[in-house]
Amino acid sequence: MSFYSNFQSDKCPGAITGNPMNGITEKVCVQVEKIFDAAIKQSQIENYTLVLTNLTPANPTYPLTFVSARSTTSDATVSNLNIDRQVDKRCARVQATVSIPVEVLYTDANGVDGSATANVSIPVDVLLYVPAPSIMPFTLRAVVSVVAPDGTYDPTSQGFIASLCATVILKIAMPVEILIPSYGYCALPPAQEYSQEVCAGFFELPLYPQSKNCPCK
Repeated sequence: MSFYSNFQSDKCPGAITGNPMNGITEKVCVQVEKIFDAAIKQSQIENYTLVLTNLTPANPTYPLTFVSARSTTSDATVSNLNIDRQVDKRCARVQATVSIPVEVLYTDANGVDGSATANVSIPVDVLLYVPAPSIMPFTLRAVVSVVAPDGTYDPTSQGFIASLCATVILKIAMPVEILIPSYGYCALPPAQEYSQEVCAGFFELPLYPQSKNCPCK
């Protein structure tokens, strides 16, 4: 039996006067990503070595002068994942490595602007709620943001030693089908066209000057 026929009813909940579900027209199965648990980790990382790759333009003149660095995406790569369920606890110990791509801007010794990519790896070791084992597996997702307010050139790696401000949001997620009440399809109003209306102020002026009492009298 499908979910539609299983929940089919001859009575519309919205037809009952005073029902708090008044206006609901049907039950709808939607596919969503359910977040079972989430936590945010913010840290300041000192003396992190940014190893540069994909330099543009190639073959800059060293030494380089740091300008700025920040993450290029909000979705990080999670590796080395280890889940240790705690005995008699709802939470589990979650260990992983979060890898974040970063764009680095600099100027070389000749004053030429350049850019490069680097990778920031942040270990995480936290407690999160992990759902019970099921056929559908859950995943650990990491939403991230990294900026480097300052950095100094490192001749050993030909990169930069930087201070990082890192924000990592960890999510225990799973794609699921959930049955929800529905008020029907959205009614979309027509889009309002943008108009600069450069003449609006001019057209609002009176056609002829307004008569006023002469201030000389």
